[in-house]
Amino acid sequence: MNNNATDIMMKHRSVRKFTAEAISDELLHEIVECGLRASNTGNMQLYSIIATRRDPLRSELCKLHFGQCQSAPLWLTICTDVNRYHHYCRVNGCDEPYGNLLWFESALVDASLAAQNICVAAEGRGLGFCYLGTVMYNTEAIAKLLECPTGVVPVITIAMGHPDGELPQMSERLGLDAMLHEEKYHDYTDDDIVRTHRVRDEFEFNREMVRQNGTRNYCEIFTTIRYPREQNESISRSLLDFLHSSGMMGQ
Repeated sequence: MNNNATDIMMKHRSVRKFTAEAISDELLHEIVECGLRASNTGNMQLYSIIATRRDPLRSELCKLHFGQCQSAPLWLTICTDVNRYHHYCRVNGCDEPYGNLLWFESALVDASLAAQNICVAAEGRGLGFCYLGTVMYNTEAIAKLLECPTGVVPVITIAMGHPDGELPQMSERLGLDAMLHEEKYHDYTDDDIVRTHRVRDEFEFNREMVRQNGTRNYCEIFTTIRYPREQNESISRSLLDFLHSSGMMGQ
């Protein structure tokens, strides 16, 4: 168990294999409370957190994430949520002005900050987790499965549990020279890109992926296999359609 936040964050790695040990209500409530203490826009907390632990719902949710992390005993789906605040407005006889792009983005920031607090707290308590970007691929289906009303949009999914076996190798990360801009944004030269991305391109796991996929380089794995243009545009259209139908893009 580790409660040093800096040390926890510097040693983070994604966990995809979990024991069957359940996460107690006490531990779940503790880490979610840490999420609720995160900074947020106007202290409105425009998000909700859905904890899914029981089958068959847990297994159905896993299917919508393409079968990833099947052994995870806890799934946290974090949603932008103006439904609750609009209800608060109605109870108090006020306007309901938050179903629009501005407040979707504000709620998305709030949800992300809460999620990070939850994850740091979870690792400090010896849990492992994996962030699943596939929530964006099946947003509407996930919302339907979890019975999200108008104004509630799933944006973050975290599969969580007690790690099974040794923790995986830490992934590479771009360094300060790639990510930190002093005073204002300084655009990159070609040489800057080659130099700052060398840590990624020369990482042995990534080099093996290039060999297995027969691509010219690691970047091409992303642009042609993992996240190609046609798929990106198709998913974007589906997301935009759902945002409109969910009441999050205004009238």
